[in-house]
Amino acid sequence: MADSITTEELKAFMAGDRKPALLDVRRKADFEAVPKKIENAVWLDPEKADEWIVDIPQDRQVVVYCVKGGSVSQSIADRLQQSHPDVKFLQGGIRAWAESGEPLEE
Repeated sequence: MADSITTEELKAFMAGDRKPALLDVRRKADFEAVPKKIENAVWLDPEKADEWIVDIPQDRQVVVYCVKGGSVSQSIADRLQQSHPDVKFLQGGIRAWAESGEPLEE
């Protein structure tokens, strides 16, 4: 199972020189209901993971998040971990990020 990362740990990584690849893997309906993302994140439909998973950079840490850090992001992180050396999922998802006062972008 993939490891998790807290909002504070992610904030520190994002401030560093080697920024992680951030993947927003909320279900399409959840993303369309609230289309804001964590800065520099890319939304990818988790239902189409077979199509995009091969394009994820292997030379950077990858952090995935969903709404609450539950089964969606954990299952995608587990799949990515099979071919990527450093994958984590965000504890509490985008909800925890927003509740901690961190900014979101359109």
